[in-house]
Amino acid sequence: MSAASEINNVLLVNSSINGKLGNSNILSHEFVTRLKGKAKTQVNLVSRDLSQDALPHLTQAEMGAWMTPANERTDGQSQLADISDSLVAELQNTDTLVIGMPMYNFGIPSTFKAWIDRIARAGITFKYTEQGPVGLLEGKKAIIVAARGGMYQGTPKDSQTQYLKDVLAFIGITDVQFIYAEGLAMPAKEENILGAKQAMDVVLESLI
Repeated sequence: MSAASEINNVLLVNSSINGKLGNSNILSHEFVTRLKGKAKTQVNLVSRDLSQDALPHLTQAEMGAWMTPANERTDGQSQLADISDSLVAELQNTDTLVIGMPMYNFGIPSTFKAWIDRIARAGITFKYTEQGPVGLLEGKKAIIVAARGGMYQGTPKDSQTQYLKDVLAFIGITDVQFIYAEGLAMPAKEENILGAKQAMDVVLESLI
């Protein structure tokens, strides 16, 4: 949190193909609404919907634009570099990252992977040292609201949890908490959603 200004800058990232009707979107928005209602400091919210404003797959041309000094870029390279630069700046200015994460075919949405590919930048959000990579976005918190049709938490089929922990730690975000809403395609959907909302209260207590 920005101690000097006592402002919590929150970035909400969603990627459900169902948009506002997606379970991960609904629950992540509810979490943020609760956070704003309970917080003792001002909450500034920035929302990014990766399904509505989808990012294309990363290309060599775009990566090459990053690696070209700003004063040597062509107009086309500047436009390509601006995509990642703006996303990185958005994340750098964030205190609390909230991710609404649906599960598609045992993995993360491809649009979210395209976002990761642009915010993981050598020399900007992480650096290589003799001891290995070191994340540069320290002091931030991340809350993952994971919505799944089946029951996967704690099983080998949950490919998301470890991946998200690893990739966020790679850029320096190691304070990561998960809220699971599972079995949403099963008869006990409402009961499972209630359980997820109760888990929200526990996470909120740790944030406030």
